Amino acid sequence: MSSPTPTDLLGEIYSQWIDEITKHPDMSLRLLRIIFDDWQRATAEPEDVSYRHTSIGGVPGILVTPLESDPLQVQILMHGGGFALGSSASHRKLAGHLAKACGTVSFVADFRLAPEHKFPAQIEDGVSIYRALLEQGYRPEDITPVGDSAGGNLAISLTMELGALGLPLPGQVITMSPWLNMHNDGVTIETNDATDFLIAREGLLANIDRYIDGATEPTNPRANPLYADFTGFPRLYICAADTESLFDDSVRLNRRALDAGVDVTFSIGHGMQHVYPFLAGRHPRADEEIQLIAEWYRASRTAEGRQGAPELVDTTSSSTFQN
Repeated sequence: MSSPTPTDLLGEIYSQWIDEITKHPDMSLRLLRIIFDDWQRATAEPEDVSYRHTSIGGVPGILVTPLESDPLQVQILMHGGGFALGSSASHRKLAGHLAKACGTVSFVADFRLAPEHKFPAQIEDGVSIYRALLEQGYRPEDITPVGDSAGGNLAISLTMELGALGLPLPGQVITMSPWLNMHNDGVTIETNDATDFLIAREGLLANIDRYIDGATEPTNPRANPLYADFTGFPRLYICAADTESLFDDSVRLNRRALDAGVDVTFSIGHGMQHVYPFLAGRHPRADEEIQLIAEWYRASRTAEGRQGAPELVDTTSSSTFQN
């Protein structure tokens, strides 16, 4: 039986990546990182959004500022890429669409990557960003950890870490196709293998080894949120495609959150690909998901007006991206 044909640009990009990786099985991690920065090609350039290279809490990244956004509300975007790939460059446009729809700014973090930096360096970087925002005057309820794929894991894990450290929790957490299961035994890894053009068990295992091998066990709740206690966790948004290999992770996350009494919303992209909001500006279902997230986010906001926005400092260089 022939393999399915990609039906959207994201599927085409994923297929191209896998073709090249298959042809060159000894491809270096450095080259893989260059390839994964191509992720941004799936996303249309959002209008009226500016970008600036900076750092927060000692962590470099890109500050994303939509026109007329509320500078008092900030998203911390932890990018996907298996803890070893991806960057602020690959995710800045996705962050732009999401921040613009929500009316916030966003900081896309270039947290330390595995295997050069094993677990829990990535979580520690997220906590450093959050601490710095609190110190600069941001209210916890105005800070939103956001993450896709492995970044979804990090968005949850850093929030759990904040609670363990006795810090106030953010008002909400947003995840897109989160990758949580470090056991690598989710049922949809097999059942959705033919419809997912990126994720395969072998690739997941390689990134698990890069992230936690020699550092911790796959049952550690800090590395695998499916083992975490979600009691008291903030409002949680999950979106995932029912045809992606990691769909089971989102199903199990939704169940665990609900069982713990969390206010959780689970949105399913039928027939879409892994992290389908990457198609923002190019696909109606991706645009719809961005709007659904924004509506969910705004529903938690109060009408309280505040003056005197704190400044996102720790600045290095700055630049603006062009189409």
